[in-house]
Amino acid sequence: METKTAGNVKKSEGWFWRVSVTVIGALVIAAAVLTILGDFRSKAPKVHSRHGPVVQKYADALGIAMQFFDVQKSGKLVNNRISWRGDSGLTDGSEEGLDLSKGMYDAGDSMKFNFPMAFTATMLSWAILEYGDQMNAVKQLRPAQDSLKWITDYLINSHPSPDVLYIQVGDPDLDHKCWQRPESLSSQRPLTQVNTSFPGTEVAAETAAAMASASLVFKKINSTYSSSLLMHAEQLFAFADTYQGSYSVTVPSGQRFYNSSGYGDELLWAASWLYLASADRSYLSYVTVDHGQEFGNWRRPSWISWDDKLPGVQVLLSRIDFFGASEVPIAENLALQMYRETAEMMMCSLPPDSPTATSSRTESGLIWVTEWNSLLHPVGAAFLAILYSDYMLTSGTEALECSGRSYSPGELRDFVTSQVDYVLGENPMKLSYLVGFGENYPQYVHHRGSSIPVDATTGCRDGFKWLNSSAPNPNLAVGALVGGPFQNETYSDSRNNSMQGEPSTYNSGLIVGVLSGLVTSSPVAKSFL
Repeated sequence: METKTAGNVKKSEGWFWRVSVTVIGALVIAAAVLTILGDFRSKAPKVHSRHGPVVQKYADALGIAMQFFDVQKSGKLVNNRISWRGDSGLTDGSEEGLDLSKGMYDAGDSMKFNFPMAFTATMLSWAILEYGDQMNAVKQLRPAQDSLKWITDYLINSHPSPDVLYIQVGDPDLDHKCWQRPESLSSQRPLTQVNTSFPGTEVAAETAAAMASASLVFKKINSTYSSSLLMHAEQLFAFADTYQGSYSVTVPSGQRFYNSSGYGDELLWAASWLYLASADRSYLSYVTVDHGQEFGNWRRPSWISWDDKLPGVQVLLSRIDFFGASEVPIAENLALQMYRETAEMMMCSLPPDSPTATSSRTESGLIWVTEWNSLLHPVGAAFLAILYSDYMLTSGTEALECSGRSYSPGELRDFVTSQVDYVLGENPMKLSYLVGFGENYPQYVHHRGSSIPVDATTGCRDGFKWLNSSAPNPNLAVGALVGGPFQNETYSDSRNNSMQGEPSTYNSGLIVGVLSGLVTSSPVAKSFL
């Protein structure tokens, strides 16, 4: 699959409005087709809203995976259920008069990188919106909402004015020279911001997406908080779109850790969520007639990640096409069709027996794209696939057509379970890559807090003895989804092996989403509102 185009992107005029007479004729024909299609969907068989039986394996795995958010929390902990974690980062932001004590540490270090953290929040919001009832059935909805709010509280405080966003707490060079528990940090914690002079479109837009999606999560349970989130999202999107520029240029230190390959996808992602959260048609126009062709990479599917949101955009806008197309003007609807077509191309690449199956997988069938954090892509693909499968189920769409081969929602779900079961231990190593699940999982996770005894007194440098220790981690990083196997399906359980053994908060956002979809069979709601 292709990755998104590197470099910056510029706004262009709405290309849909420059149409020929021939295209106008095509629009008329398309309108008739869409009317018929809408009529067909309105007559689609209704799906039971009752849950199927709980699949205990996935319910157990979800309960474990959810706990890694608690492992990663910064700030003054409330109802702490991780015995070896304590308060940390309490003075973060204080030099600028801000309270940035909350949020979550990125991975095995003590950095707060807002770009991937906001992506985590967006994916967790999406999971709650689609599968909150299934989470609730196994008592995981409240922990998910609490973890989401821990991040969004921090993101709100990171945005003190419309055109200023603090995007990083800590210096990665200083932080990585130390091996300390976050409770005993001694390195400096400088702040990094983007603003009108030093823009950061992708991180501002991703934060807008996180705020907008979270506003939907809290809409019925805390309307004041929800409104605040939506206000911040709208301001951040305006800032991101008006002052376009890559944060990788503004913040060179970020290039080595979370370098962005372009920001068109984040603009589409944010505008899509803002449309769903606000029902403001201008955001729908933004992602369709105004910038769909420019930023959308139609018919060129890719893999979802903290850097590439286009697959998420395609599936999210397919949702509108599945359930709300009859309310969308013709020109916008044609663009939605292009997003859905691209999403279907992605879905068709996933089943191993598909005529268009991707070759990016291991011999045992795990989607495998990159050496570093290899589980990011299969888990992300599985999350999108379970969503798409359930959109098909709820809408009464019987089959996905893939170059002459048809796939039912159940068959797409089979692909999802194949990826998740691999992660949970059905692999050549017989190793669960989810720490705490099963009897055999990594013991030497690359994670500072997990590797240092709670009663140890360490400074910045002498803590490295725990990194280099031959003993297993004294503290269980419960719920951590480690980086994953190499393409030959081997895994080296070494604390120094950060390529394979370092967990990340955004990995957790994705695995929580897909597990929530597998806990029990149930159609998704037709509307988030």
